[in-house]
Amino acid sequence: MSLRLICLVLILLSAIIAVKSQNRTEQITPVKLSQEEINRIIKSFTEKEREFREALKRYVFNRSVTIQTIGLGGNVTGTYRRDSFMTFTESGERYEKILYAPVSTLKDISVTPEDIEDLGGVNPFALEPEVAHLYNFTLVGKQRIDELDLYVFDVTPKVIPDPKKSKQRLFVGRIWVDDRDLQIVKSKGKGVPETKNNKFPVVETWRENIDGKYWFPAYSYSDDELVFDDGSVVRIRMRVKYTNYRMGRSEVKILEDEEEPSPPTQEKP
Repeated sequence: MSLRLICLVLILLSAIIAVKSQNRTEQITPVKLSQEEINRIIKSFTEKEREFREALKRYVFNRSVTIQTIGLGGNVTGTYRRDSFMTFTESGERYEKILYAPVSTLKDISVTPEDIEDLGGVNPFALEPEVAHLYNFTLVGKQRIDELDLYVFDVTPKVIPDPKKSKQRLFVGRIWVDDRDLQIVKSKGKGVPETKNNKFPVVETWRENIDGKYWFPAYSYSDDELVFDDGSVVRIRMRVKYTNYRMGRSEVKILEDEEEPSPPTQEKP
């Protein structure tokens, strides 16, 4: 085969790959829906979120978090790692058992309590069903990704919480909703509020179907620059994997620091 023919074949293959990639993720196209129909879609996927959160209480799973700071030339300058076993109490509180957590080598930033909260809250799930009324939803259009036809919504809090008065975390970004089952299959955004010393990356999360019924988080990814008020910029890369979903919620009780377990009572014969 001549060199010229090889070049032509390579060009054709590149063109085919580009076309396939374009077909997998198409541009967002505007759609005209009545406000009543938009409200119906929003009501449906927020109710699905509530159903998924309730279902998740019956599951256990593993979560692996890697956060890295990236320097010049794309070199990794520090790493934070946290592998955990996750479950929920009957009341919906998260319970985390850390399986592997070597000493962090991050230098330019540190992982804050808000970061940990976002890993289990707005990053993988975007919307807490109980606070859906605190958001504005704007229909952007429809987009086809792989084999899914999706509604695309921009999501913004009506009021951003004051970090000095509240620990509440809300989501700002974009969600993708399956047009048939009307449930969230992808999100991209970040947690708010931010402060001058605490900034958060934009995180993209994909979900997967579990047991043919529920769409739970599968993979979160971020490669973003945190711009602080003093002008400093830190580039971070984050990968979070959610794996091994299985039925079998662990019965756990969260004890306060001052609370001690009471002795078991003995039954009379």
